Amino acid sequence: MVINIQKSKLTGKLTARPSKSFAHRYLIASALSENESIISNVDFSNDINATLNCIYAYGKSHIKDFENHKVNFSNKSTKNFNPTFDCNESGTTLRVFFPIALQKYEQTNFIGSDRLIERGIDIYQNIFTHILFDKDKYSIKTKGKLSAGKYELPGNVSSQYISGLLYALPLLPDESTIHITTKLESKNYILMTLEVLKKYGIEIIYNQALDTFKTPGNQKYIANDYSIEGDYSNAAFIDAFNYFGNEIILEGLNENSLQSDKVYKEYFDKLTDKNCEIDISNCIDLGPILITFAALKNGARFVNTSRLKIKESNRGNAIATELRKCNADIDILDNEIIVNKKDLSKPAITLYSHNDHRIAMSLSLLSTQFDISINGAECVSKSYPGYFDDLKKLGAIIS
Repeated sequence: MVINIQKSKLTGKLTARPSKSFAHRYLIASALSENESIISNVDFSNDINATLNCIYAYGKSHIKDFENHKVNFSNKSTKNFNPTFDCNESGTTLRVFFPIALQKYEQTNFIGSDRLIERGIDIYQNIFTHILFDKDKYSIKTKGKLSAGKYELPGNVSSQYISGLLYALPLLPDESTIHITTKLESKNYILMTLEVLKKYGIEIIYNQALDTFKTPGNQKYIANDYSIEGDYSNAAFIDAFNYFGNEIILEGLNENSLQSDKVYKEYFDKLTDKNCEIDISNCIDLGPILITFAALKNGARFVNTSRLKIKESNRGNAIATELRKCNADIDILDNEIIVNKKDLSKPAITLYSHNDHRIAMSLSLLSTQFDISINGAECVSKSYPGYFDDLKKLGAIIS
């Protein structure tokens, strides 16, 4: 689908969409409990639906209430025979749910998009040495169950591996330990996981000095009703328009949130100055919008960018490719991206989303300067299905 956006003035109020990161965590925790619960303020994006599909395959009964944005969990659980877990394009679903499935099932089959399977779960393959893996371009099959023990893994690849273990290990009979062998990046995502687990009665002993997590075994999840807080990740794409002459009020964001992307306001302020350097190691998902913002302002140098390569697209290359269609001057290095200050111009050809929701939403910011067209814009349904509808509500002229 091609979206055409005309340059126009955006004004009005919006309520921030629910946090996808917190929604994954609360929904999965409720799926592991034995009691009823209701999770409200849920945005049924493709990624969240992927997690709910895996919860169904796992054997936890629930009802999606689309009209009221709720998920109602029953106290009924079953054990399916050789379940298939369809993760679609959701990396969080795959990496967090993987060890959870392995603690319950002797055999599993995880499927998803070609890109998701290509991104893989190399860390789990390295540390689950007693599990048999059979991976092809379409699926990841396993044989063997997760066992308690000591697990060592790097902290600079994806926090989702750590979160997955933190969910699964407390359900095993014996105590386990997770040791992080490198600098822990995206730390706030781990803190979000720990916050949710604590609310569900799960004890995790986190030693920050030693970078270890001790998980006592034989624990039980106890669910309650929770409402998902607003999402800073998606709010960044809307709020960015305010730095280019628009007047949008965003409501529903928790000022005390643990979300790492809350830092976007600080970074937008920095990017209005010249000679700015920003480390995105703890907010890697902000990369595309920060790079676009810098290209429209005064340029910038972004460091610790290597993890952009392993997202839904190679996000550094993808956003640079599209911005260069607008005359941007961008250097892509191994672990940094330099956006040189240069006046942008209206692209002569249609921009492309690279089937990546964060690329598509980032490119929409260019409409503050000139009319644009984006091919593949439907990919925003992965995390923010109503993104372009919200822009229309604010006055954007979109066809």
